[in-house]
Parts: sequence; structure tokens; C-alpha cells
Amino acid sequence: MREDGKVDYVEMPGGELPATKAFYAQAFGWGFTDYGPDYAAFNEGLDGGFHTGQEDEGAVAKPLVILYAHDLEAMEAKVRAAGGAITKPIFAFPGGRRFHFTDPAGNELAVWSEGGAAG
Repeated sequence: MREDGKVDYVEMPGGELPATKAFYAQAFGWGFTDYGPDYAAFNEGLDGGFHTGQEDEGAVAKPLVILYAHDLEAMEAKVRAAGGAITKPIFAFPGGRRFHFTDPAGNELAVWSEGGAAG
């Protein structure tokens, strides 16, 4: 069962996705579910995925830790109240909605929730 505020998913840059998938499959026996040509998900102890999306110019590609929330708006309010800076307001993606924030140390994380558009 998914729990509020717990690490739920990790996204990592995928580079040349076929080569990245081949590496993890050969080295660790991982399997993948493809979601189009630019995203491959894995479930290997912790759910996650590799993406080939473009980073902002000058940005260093790095993993993104994603937490879960049953009530995304309430969790966003908690993050703000605790001093987090929202870097990407709530947006929809295939499978749910999420927002991104930075903590006081500058780490970027995201929080996601299942379901469609805000009600």
C-alpha cells in the first residue's frame, strides 16, 4: 500500500535508452515496461524509470526521488509550510499528477498522486 510522504519511485536520466536498458538487463537481470520511445519503467525492489527527456540548458542530469501523497494539494501545502520551494506546480502526466520542489539543501524531489485533474 502506498503511504503519504514515503519514497515511492525514482526517475533517472536514460541517455541512449536502448543501451541503458541493455546494461541493466545484462548486469542485474532487470526487466522493463516501455511507455513510448522516451520512457522505460522498472520494478526491481523500488519502482522507477529511465527517461530521455531533455534537461534544462546547463542543468546536470540526475536522479529524481518521488514521494507519494493521497491528497496532492494538501501535501503541496505542507511542503510550502515547511519551507520547501515549489519548482514545478501540480501538473498531470499519464498515470497521475505531481509537483516538484526543492528542500532547504537544494535537493529537488517530486510528490505524485494517482488520478486525473484537480477537482
